[in-house]
Amino acid sequence: MRLVDLAQQMGLERPTAHRLLKALMHEGLLVRHEGSRRYSLGPQLFELGLAATHHFNLRDVCQPVCTYLAEQTGDTSFLFLRSGHDAICISRTQGSYPIQTPFVPMGSRQPLGVSAGGLALLTALPAAEIEAIISAIEPRLPAYGDLTADKLRDLCALGQRQGHALTENHAVPGVRAIGLPICDVSQRPIAAISVASTQTRMSEQRISAILPMLRQAAQEISRLLQQ
Repeated sequence: MRLVDLAQQMGLERPTAHRLLKALMHEGLLVRHEGSRRYSLGPQLFELGLAATHHFNLRDVCQPVCTYLAEQTGDTSFLFLRSGHDAICISRTQGSYPIQTPFVPMGSRQPLGVSAGGLALLTALPAAEIEAIISAIEPRLPAYGDLTADKLRDLCALGQRQGHALTENHAVPGVRAIGLPICDVSQRPIAAISVASTQTRMSEQRISAILPMLRQAAQEISRLLQQ
């Protein structure tokens, strides 16, 4: 990306953005292409990724559980990882049901609360942190159907009462999904697992049938991560 685009997206003055970019370049986290003066990710990020993978590869650890969940339900299972105010899709496994949901691409990033996994992560946080995140992401919510900050607060409250996250028509139009958080040893939500299907298929009766499978999957992943 160009300096002007980065500054605009971050809401920074160009001299401030330029100083930050220079610092990141100095650490090897970014590189600048002289011909186009555009910035891209640097080699140090690759090294950091390798270091993280050596100690903790969430997708590889969780994939057998996600696959089994998709086989059990016949629908698509997803695994999301929290990254700041966003949820990133790191696994998507289709089931055997003939009609599958429009896909959320691997690596796609959406604000917490948009997808069922993101909502599960958001709902599991302390109340003050939930409110701070909703305030921060509010300008981005109109891009996701009729989702508003107030509606997101209501969805969080509903999820806390019901014990699971439920979304529809936000991450992908025509899709209804349920999700549960996955916590680390300190009970801090770090990831979430969800199952999605079409609105007509994901009835209240079906949600009741899927929830035990989803809970078992979340518990198994939590157990694996604590080994």
